[in-house]
Amino acid sequence: MGTPTPIMPLRLLLASPRGFCAGVDRAIQIVERALEKHGQPVYVRHEIVHNKYVVESLEARGAIFVDELDQVPDGVPVVFSAHGVPKTVPAAAEERGLDYLDATCPLVSKVHVDAGRHNKAGRHVILIGHKGHPEVIGTMGQLPDGTMTLVETIGDVEALEPDDISALAYVTQTTLSVDDTAGIVKALQDKFPLIEGPHKEDICYATTNRQEAVKALAAEADLILVIGAPNSSNSVRLVEVAQKAGCPQAYLVQSARQINWTWFTGCRTMGLTAGASAPEILIQDVIKAVGEKYEVSVENLHVRDENVTFKLPRSLSA
Repeated sequence: MGTPTPIMPLRLLLASPRGFCAGVDRAIQIVERALEKHGQPVYVRHEIVHNKYVVESLEARGAIFVDELDQVPDGVPVVFSAHGVPKTVPAAAEERGLDYLDATCPLVSKVHVDAGRHNKAGRHVILIGHKGHPEVIGTMGQLPDGTMTLVETIGDVEALEPDDISALAYVTQTTLSVDDTAGIVKALQDKFPLIEGPHKEDICYATTNRQEAVKALAAEADLILVIGAPNSSNSVRLVEVAQKAGCPQAYLVQSARQINWTWFTGCRTMGLTAGASAPEILIQDVIKAVGEKYEVSVENLHVRDENVTFKLPRSLSA
């Protein structure tokens, strides 16, 4: 009779903070409260947040997710996603008499307000962000065509040739890499010394905190798993930040089922975190899966407290 293979010990560092942010929590609550108030179905334009588990959970309760407003029938409520929408979307909903709820994260709305303020003051607005991301589409859609320019890299900044260098401002997508964005902002300020910036940094507190926590993981871990969706900007950024901070073995997985166990070869300490759209249940599923293969000791790596909450729309808060 052979000797059983010993279960190897594994130190698991759990990032704190991780997972849901206040904007995501608010958006999900809006859909849930709308279902309670109006009954099924409640339509949602685009994924309410970028997470398959969350979307499927809401679908099971009666939410119907669509790509565009013309897929929403008359007479039913519709929710706009946390990423924000162009001004044309609520205008179209009002024209049709649709009962709509805007779940745009208040921190994204703050960027919209800043962009509008600069536009009203006659400044051309430069948006730092990722082309095609729903938040960028929503922000670009706050201003008339031609009054905002998107830049993604320092190279894009170098290629800029605005008509009036004395009337410029910049805003940013809320889910970018803090360090990468700082480099782009510096390039803008070096090239255009008179450029106006936001009164308060646009990258949201949750993105900043989760990147700080993943840097702390990278200082100690041989391997880092980030729970999140491939179309979740803040989750993808966490992987990039971890790799740049010294942990090349950083991977994005949507759930425990996507873990490639060959990643663990030679691993003695792993780090675990989740993007702002990923629920805690997915983290716990990963811990359980790892615990079935290793003798796991879980340690909480705490870097920052979070106590931010956002109010629900008045029509749902009663």
